[in-house]
Amino acid sequence: MAESMETKQMETTGAKRRTVCVVGHKNPDTDSICSAISYTYLKNQIDPEKKYVACRAGQPNPETQYVLDRFNAELPLLMTNIGTRVKDMDIREVPGVRSDISVREAWTLMRRENVFTLAITDEEDHLNGLITVNDIAKSYMDENDDAIVSKAKTPYKNILKTLEGKMVVGDENACFEQGKVLIAAANPDVMEAYIDEHDMVVLGNRYEGQLCAIEMNAGCIVVCLGTPVSKTIQLMARDHGCTVIETPLDTYAVARLINQSMPVEYFMKKNDLVTFRRSDFTEDIREIMSSKRFRDFPILDKRDRYTGMISRRNLLGVHKRALILVDHNEISQAVDNVEDAEILEIIDHHRLGSLETINPVYFRNQPVGCTATIIYQMYQENGVEIPPQIAGLLCSAIISDTLLFRSPTCTPLDRMTAETLAKIAGISCEEHARNMFEAGSNLKSKTPEEIFYQDFKKFEVSGQTLGIGQVTSMSSSELQEIKDRMVPYLEKAYEKQDMDIMIFMLTNIIEQATELLCYGEKAASLVEEAFPEVKVVNNCARVQSLVSRKKQVVPAIMAALVRNDGDEAGD
Repeated sequence: MAESMETKQMETTGAKRRTVCVVGHKNPDTDSICSAISYTYLKNQIDPEKKYVACRAGQPNPETQYVLDRFNAELPLLMTNIGTRVKDMDIREVPGVRSDISVREAWTLMRRENVFTLAITDEEDHLNGLITVNDIAKSYMDENDDAIVSKAKTPYKNILKTLEGKMVVGDENACFEQGKVLIAAANPDVMEAYIDEHDMVVLGNRYEGQLCAIEMNAGCIVVCLGTPVSKTIQLMARDHGCTVIETPLDTYAVARLINQSMPVEYFMKKNDLVTFRRSDFTEDIREIMSSKRFRDFPILDKRDRYTGMISRRNLLGVHKRALILVDHNEISQAVDNVEDAEILEIIDHHRLGSLETINPVYFRNQPVGCTATIIYQMYQENGVEIPPQIAGLLCSAIISDTLLFRSPTCTPLDRMTAETLAKIAGISCEEHARNMFEAGSNLKSKTPEEIFYQDFKKFEVSGQTLGIGQVTSMSSSELQEIKDRMVPYLEKAYEKQDMDIMIFMLTNIIEQATELLCYGEKAASLVEEAFPEVKVVNNCARVQSLVSRKKQVVPAIMAALVRNDGDEAGD
């Protein structure tokens, strides 16, 4: 459902307004989602030439959901992969054709549209097959079967159109289904030895030849050079069930063109078709396209209807999706395939991470406790009034990230901003914080896996992958209960996770203390080096005055990792 919503949003944007996605990090917290919504609103106010869409890279936690419900805010669209899709390519919208059109008509259409492949579709645009230039060439050059026109069940309307002829006797909607095609160039005595029942005989204005063909029970005679067919011959043809066609072309032209009247259905490829959908990622189709010798690949929509063609060349001109990152700048925390996107801006308050961009971007990073504080400043700088709903979201983000101003990451600017926003939103910071934290700490109904990924981030440093998760609560008993449930799960999770070190924080907001659960070969010694005052026992360590992952845990652990890396290099 989330994927279809995303697709709908992306495809409804007109060519004049480019869609820009504003998204936070994986396992989003309140700041990540509220900042994405608030910054999207601001950008749509100051830049009407683009369409900004708020997105999220994961499911909201209970605290964030409470905030969204409290301020009547819509949940952003789910977008876990920003990789380019087939719909971001220049799809050639060549219409499909019906299976009964002639090879000549298909060739004419290919030349007019400058394409090498045509899709054969039914009345509802479902794909039935493909016809290529090579298929047409083979039908003309490689076929020596003089009965192929009947084997192809060629409609007479195709023959009339190809030969520029008219039906004198017979049914235009019928098909030539039996017999071979031959040229009656000899006298009637010789012709009798060659004409079989149901054959199509191409001849001139000789009355004897026409009469002989009819008497030999030919299925059709084609009279060339525009010669009128006599009434007598027409009557005899009707009596014998013989179709009569007049054409202004000579016998050589008819012999050359008659195979081109066959329907494309006879030559088209029907089985093992390689098709892609508009929603397919280009990363997934690239290898398939390179391994096939096909020139063109048909594209289907979500209802399996044919919409156009792409070739390998179209991969070179794929249109990258535009992206704004909020509350992160680590590639490990970003949506999948972020390298394939065109990043326009980054708004963040964390350390500089591993993300690289091809082009220069607008990058705003300030040492404050919350991204929402920076976005509030940008509202002020652009002179945009903050609606009460947006004020409530921004204030909630600051309260969440700073643990109601208790976190060491909190600055005077954060507190002042939150208090200003609270007045606009008509809320009390203390009361709202209590409701938020109670909603967020209600983890009894959550599985250990859901708790683990509720607020989990990955970091890369000194060639090591570090994963740190955190839950907060105002209740010591609740944290103990969570610990009892999480310890068995974390031991298994560490074995499955592609990480060198994993740390899980159980933070008591009231006591401003955290219990660290650490896993990994060097995890215990690393924690003890990062926090010399503690001792790790059974993978657990309690650290007083520790509440912030960003400002207290991540820097201390990374510094210890760097020191260890330096010591090993010295050895």
